[in-house]
Amino acid sequence: MNEAIHTCALLGRFEENTVRESAAALLPHLAQRGLTTLVQRTAAAGALGDNALPVDDAELVARAQLAVVIGGDGSLLYAARLVAGNGIPLLGINRGRLGFLTDVMPQDMFQSVDAVLEGRYERDHRPLLEARSSGPGRETRSQLALNDVVLAKWETGRILDFETRIDGRFVNSHGADGLVVASGTGSTAYALSCGGPIVDPALDVLVVVPICPHTLSDRPIVVSGRSTISVVLHERFDTRAQVTCDGAVFGELQPGETLEIRPSAHRITLLHPPGYDYFRLLRSKLHWGRGGGNLQR
Repeated sequence: MNEAIHTCALLGRFEENTVRESAAALLPHLAQRGLTTLVQRTAAAGALGDNALPVDDAELVARAQLAVVIGGDGSLLYAARLVAGNGIPLLGINRGRLGFLTDVMPQDMFQSVDAVLEGRYERDHRPLLEARSSGPGRETRSQLALNDVVLAKWETGRILDFETRIDGRFVNSHGADGLVVASGTGSTAYALSCGGPIVDPALDVLVVVPICPHTLSDRPIVVSGRSTISVVLHERFDTRAQVTCDGAVFGELQPGETLEIRPSAHRITLLHPPGYDYFRLLRSKLHWGRGGGNLQR
């Protein structure tokens, strides 16, 4: 992104008060810098005023040179899927809770946006996952994810029976509430809650984490990010399972069907202000080192 930025997209859930307030403050600032700001054509977009240009999604991703996302990590995950394959970098303004991905605080919004517009930023390239489901008599479906692909039991109190293979090699048979396959980016999300490790997102790996396994020896594993992970759901009484990609429903997985998770050909680019430090982010979000002596801040 070496050329001057003339058109940016502003993304977020503008029906939420805090998101709308930040957007309303940022829009005149962008206009003063000579930028055209595109927003999605939604009912809430009308409340943003004349500095926002509502457009269809296809026009937004075709014209935008930068996407500024206001909200929580969920909003940035949605934006990543929206712009995947179009080379549009993302800058996240945190109006959510944790903010692992939307790492710019609201009080630093103007300074950080100006830094990006002036070419002062750090690029952070993150891989995407692709989920595919297939089965006899059913059309193959696919969806992208930045954080994780999750197989989970659905509308039942019973565990699922399924098996996993990695690059065609049998790994294990599982009795569990489900399975999380996460990228390094997603290792601090659902996978972490299920007992998985934190992985530096600079590493090209996948984390495979059972959800509440019936057997305690069924532990998380870390595998190459180039791997294809196959999950086959077995039949048992009242088996119902659902697949989500970054929390968005992908669809139901039927017994006998296969879910494949593989690296996508697409990557997304996150932009960070100068001086971004992933481990400082971890210390801040996970409250490491509180009251633990002399630590570098």
